[in-house]
Amino acid sequence: MVIRAVLEWDDEAQAYSATCAELNFVSSFGENREEAIANLKEAIQLMLEPIPTHLLKVQPPAEMIELAL
Repeated sequence: MVIRAVLEWDDEAQAYSATCAELNFVSSFGENREEAIANLKEAIQLMLEPIPTHLLKVQPPAEMIELAL
């Protein structure tokens, strides 16, 4: 499963935030990029844990595009 996330530096908190809009804006943070990404992966895994594995197997789309607005 490929999931896109937004990684941003927060000057006020002095930490990175990582947010996944594709999954109800689940988010996390970390003192560095790697920690923020690892924490987001864990949050996503915990959120998806109750979903049976066979439901997560999705056929790849015929065409995938990314839009920047």
